[in-house]
Amino acid sequence: MKAITIVKPGQVEIREVEKPVIGKDEALLKPLYGGICGSDLNSYRGTNAYMAYPRVPGHEFSCEIVEIGENDRGFKVGDIVTANPYFNCCKCYSCQRGLVNACMSNQTMGVQREGGFSEYMAMPISRLIDGKGLDAKTLALIEPFCIGYHGIQRAGVKDGDKVLVVGAGTIGVLAAIAAKSRGAKVWICDVAPKKLEYALRFGLDGTVLNDGPEALTKAVNEITDGNGFDVTVECVGLPSTLQNCLDAACFGGRVAVIGVGKHNIDLDFTIIQKKELNIFGSRNALTRDFEELIDTVKTQGLKLDDVVTNVYPFEQAAQAFEDFHQNAGSMLKVMIKF
Repeated sequence: MKAITIVKPGQVEIREVEKPVIGKDEALLKPLYGGICGSDLNSYRGTNAYMAYPRVPGHEFSCEIVEIGENDRGFKVGDIVTANPYFNCCKCYSCQRGLVNACMSNQTMGVQREGGFSEYMAMPISRLIDGKGLDAKTLALIEPFCIGYHGIQRAGVKDGDKVLVVGAGTIGVLAAIAAKSRGAKVWICDVAPKKLEYALRFGLDGTVLNDGPEALTKAVNEITDGNGFDVTVECVGLPSTLQNCLDAACFGGRVAVIGVGKHNIDLDFTIIQKKELNIFGSRNALTRDFEELIDTVKTQGLKLDDVVTNVYPFEQAAQAFEDFHQNAGSMLKVMIKF
């Protein structure tokens, strides 16, 4: 079969690889749609902190089951599913406490292990998640939605909170949507005006153009009457954007850190003590996050497809990665159609 492969930073090829043979408790899946997420783009750029090359990318996907044995979950050939792509060891201290998303030996598909951007893939049946009738394109967006949703949950966002999401990429926009779904008032901040303009179509309360420290400080003071935001959410992975979140949070505020980066930060950490900030790391998501969000999308009629700005056929994967790399300021969610 064919598989999209990031051979090294800046080089994507479609390679011939062995088609998987499934075991007793596995299903053979045929991908339908797959999303190129920020971590995939960073892998292409050579800035993913967890990446090893060569690697088949992809952990956002929808699939059709093409082969499956008897199982107690009711799955059958022809079902449209997604899957939990974060493989945990079941043995470490985190797993023993049920924090499987933060497994000390976590292997995320497309990063520490082969991903789903291939013509077929094998998946443990225990990891399959019923799409419940969502169309395949929408279902492929549930995983990135989960990443933002998990961070919003970690920060305890509630009705009436004022929330600032820093970073208007896909994860940031979906985190903002998740916060809105919980009754919060939400603003989103970025350096790219086009992304902010696009983000407004999701019913957010406002945007902040982060074109300098003074502009951000002025906006925070105007929006919050000088108090700061109840919750700030970091969705970029840069030292400067983490500092933005610490500065923009109110005294006693909550900061959720979702972004992943490779840069160290020179931090005046006294601000954490001075404001008595609550800082929450947020890694991956849980199967129940997937299940809850599939239900939320169905019941609230959320138009997740609006985050998709570009769709490329499987054969144009290399072009998709390069275009995304060159135009990240204007492209939001980029998808591969298999």
